[in-house]
Amino acid sequence: MTAPAALVTGASRGIGALIADRLAAAGWDLTTSARSAGPLDEQAARLVGSHGGRVRTVPADMGSEDDVVALADAHLETYDRIDALVLNAGMGSIGPFADFPARRFDKLYAINVRSAFVLTQRLLPALRRTAGDRGTAKVIAVSSLTGVAGEPLNSAYGASKAALTSLCETLNTEESSGGVTATAVCPGYVATDMTAGLADQVSPEAMIDAADVAELVVALTRLSRSVVVPHVPMTRPGPHLWRA
Repeated sequence: MTAPAALVTGASRGIGALIADRLAAAGWDLTTSARSAGPLDEQAARLVGSHGGRVRTVPADMGSEDDVVALADAHLETYDRIDALVLNAGMGSIGPFADFPARRFDKLYAINVRSAFVLTQRLLPALRRTAGDRGTAKVIAVSSLTGVAGEPLNSAYGASKAALTSLCETLNTEESSGGVTATAVCPGYVATDMTAGLADQVSPEAMIDAADVAELVVALTRLSRSVVVPHVPMTRPGPHLWRA
């Protein structure tokens, strides 16, 4: 039986890089994507050298529909199946509701939601075929706890992540009976480059370890078609669970 194949966006660093590493170590073939080719190619060489398997790299700007479509097509040209689509690429931006620029709001939606919609829609026929052949195919989106419970300064970012979570949940209502299931993983603040600017408010040591997010994502790929997990909140320890 051929190895399972996954497409991971935002794969060159942070949570995405850890997900790609764990999947490669488990014997998966990969398509990895991020904006810059150099880091992707270096990562691919390391993954193949350490774990074997195949890694196709496809630089893509998630704000460009042409790039998103080309990414989906490149994956299928290489593998002709998709066992897991990991929607990890995203943009972060915070600011007061009263002053947040609408143009930046639009960019957040384009990268955090629209790209996920276009990519999933483009790959849906292949996800269905894979589920028919292997029993299940997964869509796993790295969303955010700010899309579940409101946080100050996160009106636009949280709204985009709430939309991403809703996209996963609605996909389940239409596709899970055929074996295509979707989960939005919704962590609070994770210690990555994206949250480095918040270190004066929340110590990185108090944030969620990115390795734990990656571990949960990979664990979801091992579930059978008998269960649907619409979304999973992940929060920091402490007395207030519904907080980023």
